[in-house]
Amino acid sequence: MRVKICGITNIEDAKCAVSCGADALGFVFAESPREVLPTTVRDITRELPPMVQKIGVFVDMDTQTINDICEFCNLDWVQLHGSKAPKISKELKRPIIIGIRLKDSGSIADLDKYGECFLLVDSYHPQKMGGTGKVADWNLAAKAASVKPIILAGGLNPDNVVEAISKVKPYAVDVSSGVETYPGKKDPDLIEKFLNKVKEF
Repeated sequence: MRVKICGITNIEDAKCAVSCGADALGFVFAESPREVLPTTVRDITRELPPMVQKIGVFVDMDTQTINDICEFCNLDWVQLHGSKAPKISKELKRPIIIGIRLKDSGSIADLDKYGECFLLVDSYHPQKMGGTGKVADWNLAAKAASVKPIILAGGLNPDNVVEAISKVKPYAVDVSSGVETYPGKKDPDLIEKFLNKVKEF
C-alpha cells in the first residue's frame, strides 16, 4: 500500500515523511492554508531522494503555468482538481492524477472518461476541493476502486486508515489534515503512526 502525504510546506515535514516511509509528497499550488510557493517547493525537492514521488496539486490553473511550475520544481506528477481537470489533462507533460469529490453515485457514474489518469477520490465539500478533514463516503469509494485503481483521500488519520483500506481496497492512501498540528504544519508523531499503521496492514 502506497502512501502520499499531502500539503507539505517545509523541508522539515518533507524529511520526516520520507524518513517514516512515505512514497509520495504533495505540494499545493492553490488557495489553501497549505499553499506553497514554487521557490519553496524547488528548495524542498532538491533535498529529496529520487524514489520519492513529488506531486503538484492544482485547481483550475492553465496548462502552461502548470507545466512551468512542474519543470521549475522538478515535480513527477500533476494532481488536478476542478472543472477543467478532464479537459486539460492531455496538454500536460507529466502523469496525471484527477481528483473526484464523492457527492453521490453520479460522481462515479462514468470513470472511463478519465482514461489512463489515476483517480484520487475525496470527500465532498461545496466550496473546498480537499483538505477538509471530512471522511469520504467509503461505500462509493469502494465502488470506484472496483472499476479503476484509486487513491483514497478524505479525513484519513492513524485511527481510521486501516478500516478505510479494508473497506475500500485502494491502490494508495492520501493524508493531509489527519497528520497535522495545524493546517500547513505536520505532526511528526502522527506521520509516524499513520505510516506504521499502513505499512503493517
